[in-house]
Amino acid sequence: MSLPRTGAMKPKPRPPFYRDLSFQVLAGMALGIATGYFFPKFGINLQPVGDAFIRIIQMLIGPIIFCTVCSGIAGVKDFGKVGRVAIKALFYFEVVTSLALVLGLVTINVLKPGVGMNVDMHSVHSAAVDAYVAKAHHAVTTSDFLLNVIPHTAISAFAGGDVLQVLFFSVLFAFGLAAIGERAQPALDFIDSVSGALFWVIGLTMKIAPLAAFGAIAFTVSKFGFGTLLSLGKLVLEFYLTCALFFLLILWPIAKVNGFSLLRLMRYIGAELLLVIGTSSSETVFPQLIDKLERLGCEKSVVGLVLPTAYTFNHDGTCLYFAAAAVFLAQATNTPMNWHDQLVLLAVLLLTSKGAAGVSGAAIAVLAATLAASNTIPVESIALILGVHKAMSSAFVFTNIVGNSVATIVVANWEKALDRVALRHELKTGFNPAETAHSLEQPGSTSAGH
Repeated sequence: MSLPRTGAMKPKPRPPFYRDLSFQVLAGMALGIATGYFFPKFGINLQPVGDAFIRIIQMLIGPIIFCTVCSGIAGVKDFGKVGRVAIKALFYFEVVTSLALVLGLVTINVLKPGVGMNVDMHSVHSAAVDAYVAKAHHAVTTSDFLLNVIPHTAISAFAGGDVLQVLFFSVLFAFGLAAIGERAQPALDFIDSVSGALFWVIGLTMKIAPLAAFGAIAFTVSKFGFGTLLSLGKLVLEFYLTCALFFLLILWPIAKVNGFSLLRLMRYIGAELLLVIGTSSSETVFPQLIDKLERLGCEKSVVGLVLPTAYTFNHDGTCLYFAAAAVFLAQATNTPMNWHDQLVLLAVLLLTSKGAAGVSGAAIAVLAATLAASNTIPVESIALILGVHKAMSSAFVFTNIVGNSVATIVVANWEKALDRVALRHELKTGFNPAETAHSLEQPGSTSAGH
């Protein structure tokens, strides 16, 4: 039995600001920008620093999803609730990502950052995108996508790092644990112990997050410099404005209707948002989001189902990017696209966007597949935006993280699985790194809901 989230323990004093993860990550990013600009030859060699951190987190995501889902579902023992949560979550994802695509198309058509570039495709060096072009023409059908949700073996789901496959196996295994009743308790106790160990490793790994942000930013600035960013600055500014409009016109009203402050939520997950700006990978903050969303009062079973699914199906920022990038390339290459063509593009994006992974590099591959499927915009034109993809990916991954956090809280609210006292308290006081949701449990106790 868990202790109450608020009032049961005397709050620990906050550490000094220089020990706060948000400050450390921001400092690492600032140092990385300076290093990449003034010492580009050194900065270009720092890519492994950021990649190593991402790999460590990726290594832990599968087991964390498994432990969270099993503990949550098997503890609740309510198969009907699992189905309700899944349906509500998928409905929310489809509506919000559709709104994101529409907003992205409207904004890029109003601002027209690519008009007047008059790019001749014969002069574009497309060697850098040859691999994406080759893959783009191998379209994945709906049946292939659905079949791929089922892993060949239980081990291959974890070995391949496919979030959807891990979630599929975890849900089935959790149902099995719930079905056998009390006999599952030793397994649940073991899973809770493993979960505690995994989050300890995550806590240790996060100590090198500022170093990872430093390495990733230094490499980006060294490789692409500021010249590339300025040459396509209109596109970058348009996209940043589109993301801001998405927060203002879509996420803010959703948060308001569901009774919480979007700005306070963003402050609460501020360290994670800074980290994804530096690494351009949403996977780097997945474990921390699980912990923080539970601390915000979302029931563990809801977090365990909604957040992993959101990482596959709820790519708000990525949808904004796909819409903006596709129409920009049409404008830049003088490819005619009327509203009928753009509605077809929107329909294609609704399908292909579901295949975008948490790591930003996958977005280029999915964009290439989208252009190939629409059969209107030259796939090779992607070479035009490779230089600014990193700057744009930081923005769309940032948007994805906020969108997924909002989605989890909203679905928990719809399911009446949200502790509003905890939500108000945490958002008002802000996250205290001296305490975590896991540390609020008594030693040896099982998770909430058992």
